[in-house]
Amino acid sequence: MCKDWTWDLSVLYRGFDDPQIEKDFAALQNLVADAKTQLNAGKDALETLEAVTDAFENIRKLSSALGSFASLTLAADASNEAAQQLMDRLMNFSVQSSVLYAALSRYIGELPDLDSLIEKSEKLKKIAFYLRRKKADAAHEMAPEIEEWMMRMSLSGGEAFANLRDKLDATLTVDYRGTQIPLAAARAKAYDPDPQVRKDAYEAELASYAKIEIPMAACLNGIKGESLTLIEAEHFDSILDQSLFNSNMDRATLDAMWTAIREALPEFRKYLRKKGEILGHKNGLPFYDLFAPIAAPGYVPPSFTIEEARQKLIAEMSKFTPDMGKFIDHAFEDRWIDVFPREGKGGGAFCAELHALDQSRVLTNFAGSFSDVSTLAHELGHAWHNRCMAGLPACMTNAPMPLAETASIFNETLLANAAMSAADKKERLTLLEGNLMETTQTIVDIYSRFLFESWVIETRKDHTLSVAELKELMLKAQEESYGNGLDPDIRHPYMWACKSHYYSVGFAFYNFPYAFGQLFGVGVYAQYKAQGASFVPKYNQLLRSCGSGMVADVAASVGIDVRSVDFWRSSLDVYKKQIEEFIALADELMA
Repeated sequence: MCKDWTWDLSVLYRGFDDPQIEKDFAALQNLVADAKTQLNAGKDALETLEAVTDAFENIRKLSSALGSFASLTLAADASNEAAQQLMDRLMNFSVQSSVLYAALSRYIGELPDLDSLIEKSEKLKKIAFYLRRKKADAAHEMAPEIEEWMMRMSLSGGEAFANLRDKLDATLTVDYRGTQIPLAAARAKAYDPDPQVRKDAYEAELASYAKIEIPMAACLNGIKGESLTLIEAEHFDSILDQSLFNSNMDRATLDAMWTAIREALPEFRKYLRKKGEILGHKNGLPFYDLFAPIAAPGYVPPSFTIEEARQKLIAEMSKFTPDMGKFIDHAFEDRWIDVFPREGKGGGAFCAELHALDQSRVLTNFAGSFSDVSTLAHELGHAWHNRCMAGLPACMTNAPMPLAETASIFNETLLANAAMSAADKKERLTLLEGNLMETTQTIVDIYSRFLFESWVIETRKDHTLSVAELKELMLKAQEESYGNGLDPDIRHPYMWACKSHYYSVGFAFYNFPYAFGQLFGVGVYAQYKAQGASFVPKYNQLLRSCGSGMVADVAASVGIDVRSVDFWRSSLDVYKKQIEEFIALADELMA
């Protein structure tokens, strides 16, 4: 059994003094320079494409190794200066590689006979979707004479604003009951069982934003202003069009999803009002109680050791396919997972792909709750997704954000349904509430974030937004989304300041993919329940194909029409039934 619960990065490099780092960095620079020369050599198009795409595969391999070693080290130890220095060098060099990728798009865009070239080459057939997408990218590349300068300016513009935002967030302290605590610690108290702790922490958090609201607003305005400039240079009609294009997704799919979500909002508001009622509120749920734990009288939620969590995941996922159970056991045994919180380690959880090694690395902050076990299931779902893409060219493994959550949500759903099936009424109430609490965030709150970002971008076309305007738009978005589910007098006008997803030039609308992933994952699980074991190979092939087609086409491979409102309604019906059961159980057990 594994006894070291930190992850092993030695498969990448032995340390930051490993001479292989400098050798790989030099090789990376040479590869980029050589690929640029090949693109401009004027040789036969087929020969050039084969040579350059080979070079790009090696560029990805080296940049992934170097970048993963630096970023994963920093995730586990934010104070590691050597890792930060390597990351800074890679960020500066990324301008050169970005220019090269754009040059490849332009080269392919000018080829009149790309399809015939693909048909002549077995090598190119394997990356046909990638090449056709690069041809489509060509219509959105900046003029080459300004491209490098725009990218360099972004390092001191949008990228600098994003870094400043992160530093403001990380260093903000909150005056909680006379003691200064980090913002993250104050926000974590939203889950505390003591209602007065939740309320005091919420009020202290809101008060603390006054110290950083002006620079935060400047960061958001600067980033959205740069994004509006970039879409002109890249020939997009809107920032949303740019985000959809980068997500391999069309507007019809997005509109169908939002239509179904808007229809379902009243059901989620019923859940929120019932939770508020349980907690003694009469005018909807106050924001500070969104994450309040709910348990029937006499019920004590179970806790898990990490070994118990490991065995539970192996057992439950093996029921889907024994291969997944063995895979999870291997991930634990070979130290793919950094498990416990500690000083200097980043919060939350994520999974990072090491494609060239057919491995992944998972960061969690395990404390022993069922939610922590579910988080492990989620992140190991990402790792299984990565395993299903093993052996593909790296350029065919870039699952767009809407599809990237498929395996993680599927795993969560497997685990939740297994727990539900074995639970008595008291445990079911707690499990339902925990699931609905999280789903409300990925459906209701995500819709509020989409509305807010849409309005900010539209307003930013005319002027920079003041702090007061940003707070007003956030409250308006919460009203549109949460409605009477939230107490109108106790909401969160600073959600724009504490959510980092708004602060990226390259990833605007970093919100709708979460709602898509949640509902699509549930829809895929419904296919499994209907088809049983025969669905397993279809599921694995679905995951393998996520980077090889447009979102609608990949979904269609398992019989799902994401452009149909009815599909999204069917997924939301799952949660409507859960809300009905939660309310019935609450009325029975919480009287």
